Amino acid sequence: MGDLVASFGYLTLLLLAVGGWWVASNRPSIGKTLQMALVWGMIFMGGMAIYGLWNDISHDYSTQITRNDGEISIPRARDGHYYVKAKINGVDINFLVDTGASDLVLTREDAEKVGIKVENLPFLGSANTANGTVPIAYTRLAEVRLGSYLDRAVSASINGGEMVKSLLGMSYLGLYDRIEILSDRLVLYR
Repeated sequence: MGDLVASFGYLTLLLLAVGGWWVASNRPSIGKTLQMALVWGMIFMGGMAIYGLWNDISHDYSTQITRNDGEISIPRARDGHYYVKAKINGVDINFLVDTGASDLVLTREDAEKVGIKVENLPFLGSANTANGTVPIAYTRLAEVRLGSYLDRAVSASINGGEMVKSLLGMSYLGLYDRIEILSDRLVLYR
């Protein structure tokens, strides 16, 4: 944390020095100079906002395709992953499809959205993740709907650590007869 504060301090001093030189060199037209600085500052902040929100902006979770023959086709996203929107207890939740996850795993926030009182859960289990070992609480979801399929009493875990996106893992994917990964899509069959 100290290094971050020091870096921020040095960056602030550098910006003050460059900004002071720029204002001093453009003193006769100070009004126009401040206006241009404000415009460039807004452009920079807009670019940073787009960069920071790009993952949320670029994912379209509603593109899954359900066919009459029992097939659900999920297109591959630009980042190489598969994202899907499912209804948990009637609430839309965005998932990362993860065949390496043994369970359907909800973030704390998504668990709250679907009506689970997270503060009352016993986080007695643990899971090994890419971010290390995290505490988890086990639960059963009353309803999980993906496309035209409705499943009841699906086992799930609530992640007690930091997690960006809920995972659609094998406790749910195992309900399908076959999972196929093609070049541009993941297909679930029943």
